[in-house]
Amino acid sequence: MKAVYTIALLIGSNIFMTFAWYGHLKFKEFEWGKSLGLFAVILISWGMAFFEYCLQVPANRIGSQEYGGPFTLVQLKIIQEAITLIVFMVFSLAFFRHEVMKWNHYAAMALIFGAVYLVFKE
Repeated sequence: MKAVYTIALLIGSNIFMTFAWYGHLKFKEFEWGKSLGLFAVILISWGMAFFEYCLQVPANRIGSQEYGGPFTLVQLKIIQEAITLIVFMVFSLAFFRHEVMKWNHYAAMALIFGAVYLVFKE
């Protein structure tokens, strides 16, 4: 059950992270966002990133073998990277429709997913 909680928290964390890191690129499309300076955008992104940390830190604690969880530190990191790619792909296809996924993007993701597979092998 700790594995399920960990992965769910990592997914939520990555959604906030993706919006914090890339969502601001869409601000110019809104009337309120057209006049925002870089400092304001940074503060808004930090505000979103706060919620990322509120999910990421518990995910790592619940999932870490150091706290009785099922995953090693390396496994947690690789899982997080794979989740990040999935969340980012969905985000970019939904909000940045001009972005096109190419064969090399899919190949790079396959390699990351291969890393997930390998990190669980003995």
